[in-house]
Amino acid sequence: MAERAEPADPAPRGDPPGLTNRHGDGPRLTGSDVAAIAASVVWLIVCALFLTAGGEGSAGGLVTTAAVIVPLLTIWALAIVARAAGVMHAESRRLQTTVDGLRKAYIAQAQAGRADSPENAILRKLTEISATQKNFETTLAMLSSTRLSEALNQPGNAAPASTPDDQPTLSLGTPAEAMDPPLANADYISALNFPETAEDEAGFAALRRALRDHPTAQLIRASQDVLTLLSQEGIYMDDLRPDKARPETWRAFAEGARGREIAALGGVRDRSTLALTTGRMKQDPIFRDAAHHFLRRFDQSFAAFTQRASDAEVQAFADTRTARAFMILGRVAGTFD
Repeated sequence: MAERAEPADPAPRGDPPGLTNRHGDGPRLTGSDVAAIAASVVWLIVCALFLTAGGEGSAGGLVTTAAVIVPLLTIWALAIVARAAGVMHAESRRLQTTVDGLRKAYIAQAQAGRADSPENAILRKLTEISATQKNFETTLAMLSSTRLSEALNQPGNAAPASTPDDQPTLSLGTPAEAMDPPLANADYISALNFPETAEDEAGFAALRRALRDHPTAQLIRASQDVLTLLSQEGIYMDDLRPDKARPETWRAFAEGARGREIAALGGVRDRSTLALTTGRMKQDPIFRDAAHHFLRRFDQSFAAFTQRASDAEVQAFADTRTARAFMILGRVAGTFD
């Protein structure tokens, strides 16, 4: 069996000389010790000379002893104090060196961004989640636009040329959208919840049909804008678990009720979500304009929807991503106060 390694010298390199010997066996003489020894020797010589010159009866025994001992005690007391001061100074330097080393190591770790740092891992994970959400929103917009164009370009579905106000019209001035059948409530609900994945064919089909309805298309675009902005703050509708309100409360809102009467609609009570949204609303004018635009579109579109929807459909709509965004922004804007 190999011999155990001898412990390293406990004294750091920065210690002043004189506190420990070379092998660490114990303390060695310091400058104050040498000075105390020299002073003691000098004093004893002076006392011896004085006593020899003065004779035996020159002084009493007790007084002589005190005269010899008290100065020696004083000398060694001063030597001990000086030695303690040196030790305290050395410990202070050692502590300062340790603190400086820890500070430099912390700064180097923060700048290097070590992979094993829990804080850096959390920040990196949040950044990845945010980037994924942004990519999903971009992909969703591209897919919906592409598939809508493909649907409109299919034989028999070609849209007439657009007028200057971007509203297609028939030969007698009737908008083309007026000839489309009314948007089904199920499509309205599905479109405002947005497709679940890129392979959600039914969700994209409902979204295409909803985008052909002009008022609903305006709400869809406004909803997509605020959902994207909220995702930049790490707020995702799928993570929320809002309290559910009764259909009668939703219908009261559609009929113009505001304040305490419809306070149950503000079902999102997550403090961090509301705090982040409030801060963004106050500091970012683009976010504030998008939020108010969304709330106006939501008010108009939902009021028309409730006139033709059953209570079950109203309840289903209340669980969409668009409705959850309304709960957040409505609370921040004071709709339920």
